[in-house]
Amino acid sequence: MCLFCKIVNKEIPSNLVLEDEDFIAFHDINPIAPVHVLAIPKAHIGSFNDIQADTMAKITIFIQNIAKKLNISKSGYRIITNIGNEGGQEVKHIHFHILGGAQLHWPKLT
Repeated sequence: MCLFCKIVNKEIPSNLVLEDEDFIAFHDINPIAPVHVLAIPKAHIGSFNDIQADTMAKITIFIQNIAKKLNISKSGYRIITNIGNEGGQEVKHIHFHILGGAQLHWPKLT
């Protein structure tokens, strides 16, 4: 079982931000911005290459709700997902990084 599946199953604690029937969001343990949250589907989906359109539509709304809850929806935020080894995906369970709370730059984030 992957790390994020263990978080979904409450086998590993997380700093929960938001949860619904299909998704969970929690603070990243190594934040790179003042706001750094991970949003994941509860069902194990290996990567962005494997996600279905209907799940993508639902997680879009979920991420928008996270941004509202964390008061970054109006000031702005960044969503990142890494795909595969060369894309930097470390956990093979699709996840979206939601970054905000400061003026973000590229490649330097804060």
